[in-house]
Amino acid sequence: MASLLLAIIYLAFITLGLPDSLLGAAWPSMYQEIGASVSWAGILSMITAAGTIISSLASDRIIRKLGAGRVTAISSCMTAVALFGFSTSRSFWILCLWAVPYGLGAGSIDAALNNFVALHYPARHMSWLHCMWGIGASAGAVIIGWAIAEGFHWNGGYQVTSILQFVLTITLFLSLPLWKRVAGSYAEREPKQQKSAVYKLSQIIKRKGVKEVLIFFFCYCALESTAGMWAASYCTIYRGITPEQAARWASLFYLGITAGRFVCGFLTVKINDKNMIRLGQGLTAVGLLLVMLPLDKSFLFTGLILIGCGCAPIYPSIIHETPVNFGKDLSQSIIGVQMAAAYVGTCLIPPIFGLLAQFVAISMYPFFLVILLVIMVVMSEKLHILTTKR
Repeated sequence: MASLLLAIIYLAFITLGLPDSLLGAAWPSMYQEIGASVSWAGILSMITAAGTIISSLASDRIIRKLGAGRVTAISSCMTAVALFGFSTSRSFWILCLWAVPYGLGAGSIDAALNNFVALHYPARHMSWLHCMWGIGASAGAVIIGWAIAEGFHWNGGYQVTSILQFVLTITLFLSLPLWKRVAGSYAEREPKQQKSAVYKLSQIIKRKGVKEVLIFFFCYCALESTAGMWAASYCTIYRGITPEQAARWASLFYLGITAGRFVCGFLTVKINDKNMIRLGQGLTAVGLLLVMLPLDKSFLFTGLILIGCGCAPIYPSIIHETPVNFGKDLSQSIIGVQMAAAYVGTCLIPPIFGLLAQFVAISMYPFFLVILLVIMVVMSEKLHILTTKR
């Protein structure tokens, strides 16, 4: 029964990942058709991320009231409706309206599920859980590339994704009785831990290592979201690749994350979270170097895959070691704040790069990501020094 619940949690993360790559893959074909500027994709991502921040901050209260299973199903349904709204939109401002439920649907379950897996499952399940997100994200980019190549335009890609999201939503609603039965075994101990771990934000910030981990999360999610959103535009505008091919190539980034997290699930048996993070940062650096150098397009192809592979172990490893770094009693509070910092990075940095791409040059893409990577490396090393001393 518990294994079946874990499989449903995996399914929930597919629903989280499925829409995440759509905008970046569709935007090179999309922005001219709706009369938008190339940098306006950042506005949509910012609205979406803002909704995610709001719903994640309210997630604890919502989950206590409705339960994790029902929140997961409702959130998936909201995302499916928003995706269908995207597919029927012909105006940028209508897209902005649909971006609100799009974002709200994503954030409610993230912190709770991450903390639950961090506390109760080995590190390999955290990697494989986020591998499920990568499967969803990879599928979304592939669907957009297929729809454009087959003449269904970006709208068709959004419609197909919406249908898949509705199918997943139905599955989640049908599984609600299972959530009620299985969650009962945790209900006796989990609420007590959550109630004893309620801290004010000012108290959390004062803990050693918290500022560093928040900057780390901000930079990581800024790097991941910017890399995924602007990969297709960089390939099309700067490297001269066709929009449909660029959409497929952008999916390589998410495929790299997906395959990397599957492999990392096995590596965590021998390598601890700290060194998994370092391994990921090294692979990301190599991938960015290949994208940055004016070499054959095959190196660009390889670089996008390596950036994704490098991102693969970083996010699940830093989440999984949260109870170790800060204690189990603080883990739910810390992870909630970490999610907020992550979504702020997702919200702010892609549109900032969009402005740089429009008014300076989109060729800054790999250099911009290198800056985020360097800050992230510095913060992670400082975090581990502080938590090791404690």
